Parts: sequence; C-alpha cells; structure tokens
Amino acid sequence: MIALAERINDALPQTQCTRCGFPDCKAYAQAIAQDNAPINQCPPGGLEGVAVLSKITGRPSLPLNPDNGTEGPMTVAVIDEAWCIGCTLCLKVCPTDAILGSNKVMHTVIEAACTGCDLCLPVCPVDCIEMVPISNERTGWSAWSPELAQQARKRYEARQLRVLAEPTEEDTEKISKQAIIEAALAKAKARQKS
Repeated sequence: MIALAERINDALPQTQCTRCGFPDCKAYAQAIAQDNAPINQCPPGGLEGVAVLSKITGRPSLPLNPDNGTEGPMTVAVIDEAWCIGCTLCLKVCPTDAILGSNKVMHTVIEAACTGCDLCLPVCPVDCIEMVPISNERTGWSAWSPELAQQARKRYEARQLRVLAEPTEEDTEKISKQAIIEAALAKAKARQKS
C-alpha cells in the first residue's frame, strides 16, 4: 500500500493546491491508494494525469471531476507591487515559499518556485495578486514536467520542516510569560540581597 501511495504521489504535479480536497498531494495519493478517493480530482494534472493514475491503480479512467476545478495552463502568481501592503498573509499560505517579503514591505514572487496553486489569491486583502499563464496552450501534465514536480515537492517538504521548527504564537506567548516571570524573580532576589 505504501509503495502504491508513493507511485501515485510521484505521478501528481505537486502543486499542493488542495483542489483535490486534501491538504497536499501526498495526502491525496494516500487516499487514492487506500481507495478513499477517486483518481479524477487533480485539475493541474488534467486528463493526462487521470490517465496516468488509471494505469498506476488499475482503475478505469474518468473525466476530470468539475467539482475540483478545470484543467488549465500552468500559471504563476504576480504581485502588483504598487498595491501590495506587506500584510504577509500570502507568505503564510504559499506551499513552496515562492513569495518573498516581510511585514509592511512589498512582496515578490520567485517565478521558478511558484506552482500556480492559487492559494495566495483568496487571502490577499487588496487583490494585488494575479495568476498569469506561462505554458501557452499546454495544460495538465503537458504543461508540467517531472523535474518541475520534483522541485515543487522538495520545496514543499522543506517548507513543512521549516514550519514545524518555527515556534507557534502560543509558544512565543509562553516564552514571553516565562521571561517576564524570570525577570520578576531575579528582581525580587536582587532586592532581598540588598
């Protein structure tokens, strides 16, 4: 079962777009391998992707499920720098860390790292992000390559490790409270010594 899930994951475009209804390509691959999801829920993979998944799983090929979106060209996010307010909301949702910037500073996109997942669009409060097609008429897997998918997968996995290593707001608040308590105790001890 694990080997099947890995083969399925290798066949997905690794956009991590969540359009399949799962949090990432790996989770979708595992659901397919466990027969808990149909093979036609990946719009970035398109009909060619469904055909590949059909061969891997032995299931019949199906039309792409329109509830998950439509097949289209490969796109990348472009930020209108004149409108960007530096809110950092797009940074938090980008699955491949393809957006650079910091709080109250204009953001930009590393085009080669953007998978066109569209996850940055709904969170932008000023609608300064546009998805621009870069694959001309090519759609689905004909717009991707195994090399692009592998690069996206590596960037996604690296981001996941980075996010796990970062302290949460709760951790930061707890550390701040501990620092305040320690400072107060140190101050009290210093008074006792005087």
